Amino acid sequence: MSNNLLAGVRAVIFDMDGLMLDTERMAQSAWQTAGAERNYDFPAHVYLQAVGRTKSDTERLFKDAFGPEFPFDALYARKQELFYAMLEAEPIPTKPGLFELLDRIDGRGLAKAVATSTARPLALKKLTTTGLIDRFATIVGGDEVPNGKPAPDIFLAAAARLAVAPARCLVLEDSEAGVRAAHAAGMQSIMVPDLKAPSAAVKALALTVVQSLTDVSQLL
Repeated sequence: MSNNLLAGVRAVIFDMDGLMLDTERMAQSAWQTAGAERNYDFPAHVYLQAVGRTKSDTERLFKDAFGPEFPFDALYARKQELFYAMLEAEPIPTKPGLFELLDRIDGRGLAKAVATSTARPLALKKLTTTGLIDRFATIVGGDEVPNGKPAPDIFLAAAARLAVAPARCLVLEDSEAGVRAAHAAGMQSIMVPDLKAPSAAVKALALTVVQSLTDVSQLL
C-alpha cells in the first residue's frame, strides 16, 4: 500500500478491545463461565458474532442464538462481575507495538481518538489502568451514540469531537463490525484481526489487513 493513500489523513481513530487491549479472550471466558453456571454453552461462533458490538446488539444476537427466554440481563451482570474480577487480578495486556504506534502517530502530528463499543465507564477504567487514558484527545463509548457498530455513529462522533472531516480519518479496527462502520462513515480503515479472520467482503472494505500494530507503524 502506497503512503500516498494516507497523505490526507489528519486523525487516527482506534478501537479498543481486541485492537489495543488483549481483552476479547477475557470477555469470552467470562461469558462462557457465566453461561455454564446456568447451563448455557457459548460456542465460539456465537460469541464471535458479538465482537465489536454494543450491549444492546449483543443481547439481540444472543437471544437470536439461544431463544427469547435467554436471561441476558442476569448473565450480563454475572459476566461483568467475572470480568471485573479478572481486571483486578491481573494487568490488562496491551497488543504488541501499541505504544510505538502511538509515538509514531504523535510524531506525525495526527490527532487520536478512541471509539469503542464498550460503555464509557468501563472503557475509561481499562484505558486508565493500562496507562493509555492521556494518549487520546477524546474517547467515545458505545453508550454515547444511538447506534452501535456496524452503524457509523461512533466514528462520526469521534471525528466531530476532533473537528476532523470523516474523509481525513483513518480507523484502526480488529472486528468486521468496526470495518463496516468505518466504511459507512466514509473513513479509510486498516484491519488488524484478533479472534476472527475477516471475510472477503470485509477485507474489500479496508485499505489493507495486517497482522499487528507494528505492521501499522510501518505503513505510517
